[in-house]
Amino acid sequence: MSDVTDAPPRAAANEDNRTSAHGSFIWYELITPDPDGAKAFYDAVVGWNVDAKPQGEMDYRMIGRSDGGNAGGVMRLTEEMKGHGARPTWLGYIAVDDVDASVSSIEQGGGKALMPAFDIPDIGRIAMVADPQGVAFYVMKPIPPAGNEDKVSDVFSPDQAQRVSWNELAARDQVAALEFYTSRFGWTKGDTMPMGEMGDYQLITHNGGPLGAMMTAAAENPPRWRFYFRVPNADAAAEKVRANGGTINHGPAEVPGGDRILIGTDPQGAEFALVGK
Repeated sequence: MSDVTDAPPRAAANEDNRTSAHGSFIWYELITPDPDGAKAFYDAVVGWNVDAKPQGEMDYRMIGRSDGGNAGGVMRLTEEMKGHGARPTWLGYIAVDDVDASVSSIEQGGGKALMPAFDIPDIGRIAMVADPQGVAFYVMKPIPPAGNEDKVSDVFSPDQAQRVSWNELAARDQVAALEFYTSRFGWTKGDTMPMGEMGDYQLITHNGGPLGAMMTAAAENPPRWRFYFRVPNADAAAEKVRANGGTINHGPAEVPGGDRILIGTDPQGAEFALVGK
């Protein structure tokens, strides 16, 4: 996605979806040309309940979890957005203490502001940016709800179902990406796992806990963020992916720790990933 100038709506009515913890992933967003089709697919595969289309012109839907919380949002990909280079994709929101300062730092480090910083009343201030290798994401400073300033986002959890359990960056230059993100978001370099010809799989921690990893992107693939949604059983989920029109590009395959993962493409063309037992 690049040069998107429209200001899409943002919804964060669930107070658990906000945090002021700099460097935390606090929201995930699917941009898709067919929100109804995406709802049918992800509701069946992950167990979510994506909202129906809201009233009004802007089509932005909350992703409901079975525990009553939210996993993120779904935004319709319009023809105008396509004209600016947008495509079906999942994007992550990273909390920052100061959006404008973060955008300036990102630009000074070789990144780019794709959508200038702006305020959403009662929600917060956000900007869409790209890192120096062209990978898009959002930075956001949320406004915590009155009386609940200590509430934190729960859209990311290493072990809870229907949440993102792993954030994985495939970068063209892993060393440069590591320096870029760790120096701006307070992330810490963790252990490394050798991957043969693909180099090392570099684990990343934040606030003392696991956040995800960085790896070198295969030559035929663009650099990108990939988000792994936790499901109870990866093999059962794989059958649901196939039965509901998705494509599996890798897996299910076992990874260190005993989990199994799969990477696929949803019926609308967005890449997704699942992790489960």
